[in-house]
Amino acid sequence: MKQVVEHQSDVLVIGSGAAGLTLALHLAEKSKVILLSKGPLSEGSTYYAQGGIASVFDEEDTIESHVADTLVAGAGLCDEPVVKFTAENAKAAMQWLITCGVAFDKEETPPGSTAEAPYHLTREGGHSHRRILHAADATGKEVQVTLQDQARNHPNITVLERYNAIDLITTRKLNRPGNRVQGAYIWNRDAEHVETVRARFVALATGGSSKVYQYTSNPDIASGDGIAMAWRSGCRVANMEFNQFHPTCLYHADARNFLLTEALRGEGAYLRRPDGTRFMPEFDERAELAPRDIVARAIDYEMKRLGSDCVYLDITHKPADFIIKHFPTIYKRCLELGIDITKDPIPVVPAAHYTCGGVMTDLHGQTDLNGLYAIGEVAYTGLHGANRLASNSLLECLVFARAAAEDIESQLNKIPMPGSIPAWDESQVSNSDEEVVIAHNWHELRLFMWDYVGIVRSDKRLERALRRCAMLQQEIQEYYSNFRVSNNLLELRNLVQVAELIIRCAMERKESRGLHYNIDHPHKDESPKPTILQPD
Repeated sequence: MKQVVEHQSDVLVIGSGAAGLTLALHLAEKSKVILLSKGPLSEGSTYYAQGGIASVFDEEDTIESHVADTLVAGAGLCDEPVVKFTAENAKAAMQWLITCGVAFDKEETPPGSTAEAPYHLTREGGHSHRRILHAADATGKEVQVTLQDQARNHPNITVLERYNAIDLITTRKLNRPGNRVQGAYIWNRDAEHVETVRARFVALATGGSSKVYQYTSNPDIASGDGIAMAWRSGCRVANMEFNQFHPTCLYHADARNFLLTEALRGEGAYLRRPDGTRFMPEFDERAELAPRDIVARAIDYEMKRLGSDCVYLDITHKPADFIIKHFPTIYKRCLELGIDITKDPIPVVPAAHYTCGGVMTDLHGQTDLNGLYAIGEVAYTGLHGANRLASNSLLECLVFARAAAEDIESQLNKIPMPGSIPAWDESQVSNSDEEVVIAHNWHELRLFMWDYVGIVRSDKRLERALRRCAMLQQEIQEYYSNFRVSNNLLELRNLVQVAELIIRCAMERKESRGLHYNIDHPHKDESPKPTILQPD
């Protein structure tokens, strides 16, 4: 008989990127925190974020300008008070990171100068000013490593690595009064058994769901776990149709997930057809600095029109030392693959990159379920609208983690520790003898999502996708009911649920706006609203 393992903490934080780490570190001053990581602590989208974090540091820039740029990129669907809240709290969040030891790049000062060097600010697509703080082209890595080192060494934070969250435990599921989160069932990947966490509060910081697509810039863990778990627990989701496809993912057999930061275009890189001609000026007056949805659709159009496998990102007209200094990670990685970016254009394709929708929350990150918070990419706050502005993603993680921490701290003395929770029951399941079913369903799901619910959609494609999704859901649920859990099964179960939510949201939106483009509804509605789905 397997040992029953139960953990207990004031707060369970599921996810260990910028959002989860920031929340854990803020809460740990006054409470006990369990930080759950599906893989190694560093394996998440934060670690791979290259570009930077948007915040007003330049005297010529303004919070109002940051707000305006975000609203324009969001194509009429941003929640303006949320945008203002985020922009107004950006600088404090950044200063906290700096206090933690995050080393953002600074300008060079003249020899002999004793003045403190200002931060080097770059500009990215959709921004009207230089306001992106960065650490070369590996900002996410700098943030992740700095914060995770502090979390590991904090006496009030218990880090559990290589654990999958299976499902949230609620009073409703336990047939107790009300509906409040009580903790979660988690799967220990190394010991291969299910454990229980009791907690007064639970925060989802699980990132997005881009793994639902065949081609993605995200790490393998981005499987929509938090969105699916929240939905199964009765939380609303919104705007799941808005999936951002990053325009420039490296096109190479040995580097399928390697992203080429938007800062390359911010510093003057051009997009070129295979024959060397530029094409972005033909699609938008902002050319390469247009918002990501416009750039991704332009690349997709040119590739399909020309029958080309890729287009090219070219920064060779800049000095070699400038390129190497500003983009050392990209320079090194491409050189390993035989591409010298100081001399050669870089082959690129669009790839699924960011989930703009998610679990609905308020300004404190609180969801529809009492005690459950969602922060970062897993959440729908209203900040991003129909398209996320570059470098607002890590910013959202930081601002809303701090807001959630304040809200949780204000309730710590009011909420008792949940009572006993039943152990996970495996008495009616057996070990899988058909892993090929998971592999086949996994491939089918990601392929039809790419083909039917990708950069360009149609009503017929969405209808086909929903029918296939329903068939897969039935198969996967039957499999889940009969066999012991595994990492691939848990991720597939969550991905197929998120796929359904994406498709249903896309079918409800009878217009084209931002990241959602439907050839059967090419025009914009005059009074757009968020697409909100409510569980049965």
